[in-house]
Amino acid sequence: MTPAVKRIIFILLFFGLWQLGSVLELWSELILPAPSSVFVALYQGFIDLTLVYDLIASFKRLFIGLFIALVIGTSIGVLIAKSKTADDTIGSMLLALQSVPSIVWLPLAIMWFGLNEKAVIFVVILGGTFVMALNIRSGIKNVSPLYIRAAKTMGSSGLDMFIRVIFPASIPYAVTGARLAWAFSWRALMAGELLSTGPGLGYTLQYASDFGNMSLVIGIIIIIGIIGYIVDQLIFQRIEKSVEKRWGL
Repeated sequence: MTPAVKRIIFILLFFGLWQLGSVLELWSELILPAPSSVFVALYQGFIDLTLVYDLIASFKRLFIGLFIALVIGTSIGVLIAKSKTADDTIGSMLLALQSVPSIVWLPLAIMWFGLNEKAVIFVVILGGTFVMALNIRSGIKNVSPLYIRAAKTMGSSGLDMFIRVIFPASIPYAVTGARLAWAFSWRALMAGELLSTGPGLGYTLQYASDFGNMSLVIGIIIIIGIIGYIVDQLIFQRIEKSVEKRWGL
């Protein structure tokens, strides 16, 4: 039995038991609505285009924030990898900042930018920057000394060595960093949108919670999880495996 078949059977069994528990009234619909109610709420959300606009708005913020995070994270990662002073100062600070949950940055973002789009994107950027920087740093520092010695014997040095040897050798770490940055940024986006004032999955999740629409709350949580799984497993994991295979890892 393939892993895909096992997952499908497990999901069907899970939702079947969930529906059965709701039919037998083992718990209140106000606490955990039946899967059928959740799917109806999602269907209505897509039919009236509410969830469509939410997805478009959320992905727009995510792409902008993640792109900036990857650029800044890569730049900082190269800096702290090539400079011991920067590593001892900025590098140690990044380790501390990475442990700070994204939602903790929300009050600061609101005070700086107000309750708007910029605040949400700011939180998304912070969510992905630190992990990307640390992975780039690890990738550059873990380049095999054999590659560097071989390049030196062929007359390569300085910027030429970095462009042609060091950075290409650290690509697997960069891909892993991008994968983790996506995951952290996606979580940060949901946290930021909980206090946003415009369309977005997080905003609609908070709106549904305020009005006691638990079916829509559960439905949006499922959508967030499915998107996270699809992007991680079907995109980043495949890219990561392809790079590892090509780099002989």
